[in-house]
This record gives sequence, C-alpha cells and structure tokens, in this order.
Amino acid sequence: MNAPRGFCEATATSAGMVTKTPGVGSVYLGCYKDSDDDWLDGANTYRLHVPPNAPAKQFWSLTLYDVDTRALIQNTDQIADRSSRQELVKSADGSVDLYVGPKAPTGFERNWIPTVAGKAWFPYFRLYGLTEQHFNREWILPDFEKVK
Repeated sequence: MNAPRGFCEATATSAGMVTKTPGVGSVYLGCYKDSDDDWLDGANTYRLHVPPNAPAKQFWSLTLYDVDTRALIQNTDQIADRSSRQELVKSADGSVDLYVGPKAPTGFERNWIPTVAGKAWFPYFRLYGLTEQHFNREWILPDFEKVK
C-alpha cells in the first residue's frame, strides 16, 4: 500500500529542533513550489539565493529529495546536497547562489545540484547551531526562482 505523500516526510523530532537557545539546535526549511507558485520540476533550472551571514553557528545545507520515494534524489553525478562546509562560489558580499536543475550554469558547477527531467523533488534547507538572527527573523531565505 502506498502511504499518502504528506505522511512520510518527517518521522521524528528532537530537543535540538525545538530549542530557542542561540548556538544550539537546528531548523529544517522546506517547500514544494517556486517563487511563481509553480511546483518544483526536475526539468527546470532554479536559483536559490542564500543571503550572507546565514544564522548558523555551525553550517547550513541544502539537500534535495525525490517526491515519490522521500529519499535523496538520484542523478548520474550522485550529488544531492551543497553546504557551507564546501568550497562554493561566493559573491563579494558573502552570499551564495545555489543552482538546481538538469545542467550546471557555467561558472557555478560547485554550487549546482543536478535534477532529472520528469522527476519532482523537494528541498530541505537546514541551519545548524541557530543564532539570534534566526529567532529574531532578521535573516530571510528567499524562494527558489526559475532561471529563464
């Protein structure tokens, strides 16, 4: 029997996921639609602009999951995530543009997560070691924007 999709996305929680203590805990931000309110589609290319000074004392990470299996996305490059622990291309202000799509934009190969046409996906953007900026909502992660 296939479980309804919404019932198998999250299966646990921990004290670290609900604490309001700065420097401790984590948060998982997720979505299913882009800035135009269209469903995220493996055939399209998207940009996620990560503003500078993310409210993560430890690190942040973007991971993609397959909508049907709820497992990491499968692609020929075997890349399902990018994080601040990697050597990413950064802008002068410290922001990072991450790309998700079937082909890497020139010059941003290190910031790219490959997708597969015909496969829907959803992201979790995780922040670890939350800072005051998260709790005060001073730092906002924008929506995925379709690259046209």
